[in-house]
Amino acid sequence: MRSFGRMAAALAVLAALAPGLGAQSNVAALYEEALAREAPLRAEIEALPPGRSDASLHQRIRVLIDAYRDLARLFPTSGYSDNALWQGGTLAGDLYRRFGDEADRTAAIEMLTAVAARFPTSSLVKRVPTEVARLEGTAARASAEPAPQRRAGPASSTVLLQGIRRELFPDVLRVTLDLEREVAFRDEALDGPPRVYIDLQNTKAAEALKDATLPFGDDVVKQVRVGRQLDVRTRVVFDLHDATGYSVYALYNPYRIVFDFERERVAPAAPSTNSTGGFSLSRQLGLGVGRIVIDPGHGGHDPGAKIPGLTEATLVLDVALRLERLLKAEEVEVVLTRRSNTYVPLEERTARANSSGADLFLSIHANASDASSVQGVETYFLDLAPDPAAAAIAARENAGSAKSMHHLPDILEAIALNNKLDESRDFAAMVHERLYARLRPANPGLRDLGVKQAPFVVLVGARMPAILAEIAFMTNPQDAALLKTEQYRQEIAAGLFDGLMRYQTSLKTSSALAATP
Repeated sequence: MRSFGRMAAALAVLAALAPGLGAQSNVAALYEEALAREAPLRAEIEALPPGRSDASLHQRIRVLIDAYRDLARLFPTSGYSDNALWQGGTLAGDLYRRFGDEADRTAAIEMLTAVAARFPTSSLVKRVPTEVARLEGTAARASAEPAPQRRAGPASSTVLLQGIRRELFPDVLRVTLDLEREVAFRDEALDGPPRVYIDLQNTKAAEALKDATLPFGDDVVKQVRVGRQLDVRTRVVFDLHDATGYSVYALYNPYRIVFDFERERVAPAAPSTNSTGGFSLSRQLGLGVGRIVIDPGHGGHDPGAKIPGLTEATLVLDVALRLERLLKAEEVEVVLTRRSNTYVPLEERTARANSSGADLFLSIHANASDASSVQGVETYFLDLAPDPAAAAIAARENAGSAKSMHHLPDILEAIALNNKLDESRDFAAMVHERLYARLRPANPGLRDLGVKQAPFVVLVGARMPAILAEIAFMTNPQDAALLKTEQYRQEIAAGLFDGLMRYQTSLKTSSALAATP
C-alpha cells in the first residue's frame, strides 16, 4: 500500500506541473511502476484456492485500478493514457471473474469503453468489443471463428502451447494451459460421452504435447487429449467421467487459460474435541487448515547452535524444505519464512505468517546444551515458562529479538490474551507425538522431553495456532551423527508432516487443503 501511496502523490504533483517540466517522461515512469506492481498482484490472485476470498488483496488491486484510472484522467494527452485504461479495465475484469463482485465488472466496462471513446485512434480500440462482450455475458466466443481482436499477434505468427498443468482442490480440478502469448479460443461442453473441448486458434503444441494423451486417473477429468486441426488450430479435449460444471478464464503475465472443473463435494465430518474435552471457537466454527507457514529458525548472521560441520540454521532449513515437499505432495499450500541462508528478524517471521493469511505456524529449531549427554525432542506453545529449563531455551532462541524492555507489557498482554492457547497446545501435542514416534526407531536412545510452554518471541502475536519444535540436541554426539545424514533429516520432516496432518484431520476431516500455483 505504501508504494501505491507514493504513486498517488506523484500523480498529484505531476498534475500540478503538467504540461511542463518533463511530465510526460514521469508519466511513463508511473505507468511502468504500475505494471511492475500488477504482476505480483496477479500472481496472488492465481495463488488463491478456488472459492477462497482475500479482502486485503481485493482492496490492493482496486487501489492499483484507481491509479491506472487517475493516470489517464490527469494526463489525457499522454501516449500512456489509453494503455493505462486498458490495463486497469482488463485487471478489473479479471478481478470480477475471480471474485464475482459486480462493482469490478462495472469498473472494467467503464474503463474499457473509455479507451474507444477517448482514444479512437488507439490500436487498443479494436480489442475493446470482445473484452466488453465477455464481461456483459454475450457469446463473444461462441462463433466457430473467434473475433480476431483476441489474437495477440498477426495470423501468420503461430503461438506455442507450452504445457498443461493439473492442480487438485477440494471443490475443483484445475487444469491450466500455458501459452506463449494471448490467443483466440472457443470452448464447448458435449455429451455422449461427456467431454469439454477448447479450440486454440493459430496455435501449435510443443513437441512433447503433439497428439498426446495425458491420463488424469480417477478424477472428474479422466484424460486430456491434444490434437491438430485444420488452419493451424490446436484442439484440447477433456474427457470427463460424468457431466460436470466448469468455468474457463484467461490470466496474463504470463498468458494462460485456466479451466476449473467442479468436483463432487464430500460431506464434512464432525471435528473431534480438543485436549480439554471441549470445542474451541475454531472447532465450533468448523474452521480448517488451508495454508501453513513453516519457519526455519535463525539464518544469515545468526547461525544458531553450532557443531563441527553443521549449524542449526543450515539443518532446520534443510528439514523445512523437505517438509514443504511432503506437504505439497498432499496438495497443502506452504509458505516458508526463508528459503536460503538469510536473516529474518523474529518479529518479521510472525508478521509474514499473519499477512499471508496462514492457518498454522510451525517454527523449527534444534537444541543445544552444555551437557553433551542431554538429548531428546520437545515441542513448545506460547505461554509463560513454568520451569528454569524452558526459560533457558526461550532465552537462547529469543536472543535475536529486536524488542526492548519497554515492549514487555505488550508482550505479556499478547501472551495473556492468546486466544489460540488450546489449539496451539493440541497442535504441539500432535506434532510432538508423531515426531517422537517417527524418530524413535532410527534413534533408540531418543528421549521424549514432552510438550512445554515458553514465551518465544517468534510465536508472540501469531493470529493462528503456533508452535516451536526442537527437533534434536545438536550437542549430543548420537543426535549429531544422525543429523548429518539425509535419511534422518527426512525422518524428521516426515514426523513433522505426520503431526501436521493429524492436527488438520482432528479439526475438520474435509477441510480445504490447497496447492500453490
